Amino acid sequence: MAKTLAVINSSQLVTLAGASRPRTGGDLRQLSIIEDGAMLICGNRIEAVGRRREIESLIPEDCEVIDAGHRVVMPGFVDAHTHPVFAGIRANEFEQRTTGATYREIAARGGGIRATVRATRNASLSDLVKIGKRYAEWFLRSGTTTIEAKSGYGLTIEDELKILRAIKQLNDETPLRYVPTFLGAHDIPSEYKSRRATYVNLIVNEMLPRVAEERLAEYCDVFCEQDVFTTDEAWQILSAARCLGFGLRVHADQLTLSGGAKLAAELNAATADHLEHTDPTGIAALKVAGVQPVLLPGSVYALGSKHYPAAREMIDAGLAVVLATDFNPGSSPTPSMPTILSLA
Repeated sequence: MAKTLAVINSSQLVTLAGASRPRTGGDLRQLSIIEDGAMLICGNRIEAVGRRREIESLIPEDCEVIDAGHRVVMPGFVDAHTHPVFAGIRANEFEQRTTGATYREIAARGGGIRATVRATRNASLSDLVKIGKRYAEWFLRSGTTTIEAKSGYGLTIEDELKILRAIKQLNDETPLRYVPTFLGAHDIPSEYKSRRATYVNLIVNEMLPRVAEERLAEYCDVFCEQDVFTTDEAWQILSAARCLGFGLRVHADQLTLSGGAKLAAELNAATADHLEHTDPTGIAALKVAGVQPVLLPGSVYALGSKHYPAAREMIDAGLAVVLATDFNPGSSPTPSMPTILSLA
């Protein structure tokens, strides 16, 4: 027999009741809040929500009752952009940024993504799972119950598979739900610096088929940016991923107007992420294609940038704007969605 649970005495019960589609425009403000709310749960199903007096009349004798202590009760956060499996820390980069070093300058010195790649390559699968469980606890304590989880700190076939296998194990062994994304196109690894086309072909012809064969990811992402992957390279990778059944995501226009937003629209990607430098033409393209913008103010703040994405223009254009943490060891080391909401 399914267990019955009642949650009572909340100051507000945030139900988010409404149409089962992404919210746009004025609907973003409609949270369907019940004052002095309560709810009744049977098994894994919410059976009833309403005012406290209404729900108390429905509570059976054998029901477990949780007193919310006049706090807000709401659904768990869904964090739509994270990099949660890695080894090493990059706290030294914050000091470098305080003296004026830019993201690109730090990367050129061997820092940034490549520093985390070196540490992650040296870590075992069990090491990554152990570290990942600590970060899973951070997310849960911040009210997040589901995360999109990217690889991207391996940049070899076996190391990318190692990260995705760690994500799968974390999904099985923690209460946090992980939605895995393959991000082998996170950077050009040092050993391929003068052989870009060879690395792109490695992703297309070897990495993606292996990931698909083991069913380790639902999405494929590419960092489309100056000094990383060009729009042509990103198109090649994402087109191959789509043929293998992956959903598509794009790191777009983070540091420059790279054309990533337009590329995401052309490929009908699920999301275009970052968008700090996206222009009105790119916003219009996202709207026409139905691509959801995922905005990451945490990385803008941590990098000391003034280029926040044009969120208001996107909302006014009718886009279903998403906020996420971009949790990673260098440019946004926070798992806290409440922090991101305060920055936005």
